Amino acid sequence: MTIELDRPYSPERHHSHRDVTGGWLRPAVFGAMDGLVSNFALIAGVVGAAGAGRGAVLAGFAGLIAGACSMAAGEYTSVKSQTELMRAEIAVERRELARDPEGELAELTAIYRARGLDADLAARVAAGLSADPEQALRVHVREELGVDPDDLPSPYVAAGSSFCAFAAGAVVPLAPFLFGASGLAMALVLSLVALFVFGAAVARMTARPWWLGGLRQLALGAGAAAVTFGLGHLLGVTVS
Repeated sequence: MTIELDRPYSPERHHSHRDVTGGWLRPAVFGAMDGLVSNFALIAGVVGAAGAGRGAVLAGFAGLIAGACSMAAGEYTSVKSQTELMRAEIAVERRELARDPEGELAELTAIYRARGLDADLAARVAAGLSADPEQALRVHVREELGVDPDDLPSPYVAAGSSFCAFAAGAVVPLAPFLFGASGLAMALVLSLVALFVFGAAVARMTARPWWLGGLRQLALGAGAAAVTFGLGHLLGVTVS
């Protein structure tokens, strides 16, 4: 096999990647699963204790609103704190580059030596990348901190994704009671189907077997709901 080193690079021959650093996938997946499981478990607990009716609807709405707001606030605070920490460390690296450029150049050279380049090539690569101060900062941040300074996660994206996903998941077990359901059967069926579909969809996005992701999420959600329903039923019997 012959490799043509002088052949010009064509972007059309290069495969593309999906965005894995946008900060929306984790809170969206977590929010949808948490909304579905926690609200179904909450409604199941209320139904187990007092039966279906207005109480189940009120509990479902309360769980949806409180959970979505809590998830959004938690994601915003978490990602905001993480981003502020990243920016603080980037500022440290910027100061070091201004204070001791030779030392930072030697550090970058050592990094490329550890990656397998010979001493001369590592020194030339490090010197070339360090010629532009902003480019040098980006390289040091990526190599030392493992983050892209131009693509830090957004707390607003994380909060919005989490809020919407939680609400979408939480409305699934609530929907049958909005149309007058008198028992848990329809909510159970819809929730189990949604758990499997959500799990399968996430597995497809992450290149894992869809059926395995679906069954795993189905088992986890069903287990949480069963525990809450059982506790609610016992509580209802005890109180009565």
